Amino acid sequence: MKPYLYETHLHTYPVSKCAKVGVKEMLEFYKQLEYAGVFITNHFIDGNINYDKTAAYEEKIEFYFSDYEEAVRLGREIGISVFLGVECSYKGTDFLVYGLDKAWFLEHPEIEGMKKSQVLSLMAEHGAFIVQAHPFREASYIDHIRLFPRHVHGVEICNASRPEFENAMALHYAKRYGLIPFAGSDNHFGAKQAALAGMQSQTPISDEREFISKIKSGEMIPFYPAFTALD
Repeated sequence: MKPYLYETHLHTYPVSKCAKVGVKEMLEFYKQLEYAGVFITNHFIDGNINYDKTAAYEEKIEFYFSDYEEAVRLGREIGISVFLGVECSYKGTDFLVYGLDKAWFLEHPEIEGMKKSQVLSLMAEHGAFIVQAHPFREASYIDHIRLFPRHVHGVEICNASRPEFENAMALHYAKRYGLIPFAGSDNHFGAKQAALAGMQSQTPISDEREFISKIKSGEMIPFYPAFTALD
């Protein structure tokens, strides 16, 4: 039986400053590929968000969720499921967070002044599933690689936008620490994305809670381009 495919990591404009396409183009791309659903994981207010970071917390949250809310409406129209994710950042170290909704973020403005490890712990206490994204990413704006193995549930062992050796290192990291393997495309370009990765299951998911449950039970597993793993 053909598996149900889900994109777990993508960015849309205008919320993510680095994204090159809007919600409509992104959803139409995945609908054409017959994906069952996508997670909108734009950069949160601590990352590359296309909004005034000096604005009031509630204003930033309302803007942040605008692309996701538009995607939910459009997804119903074209027939593709849309789910919520958040990509939190700390000096170029990123975390994908699933299972928290807009109301939760509106109720917790204190996260802006907390250490990232404290924020992650608070999110986990409230039921979030947390994945360290592209943990071995190198870039000019990243001073050094940071790992948070005690504050995440999973590791993006394949980010389709990163080179093979970084993904191989991420797989090695996940195995050694016993963290759940995860995959996503980190799509900023819609149909121009060079490679795709994500999570798949034999039955569809209805919401973020079921997504988390299926991942933890092993009913949902990564799919990604083949790469040479480390021993």
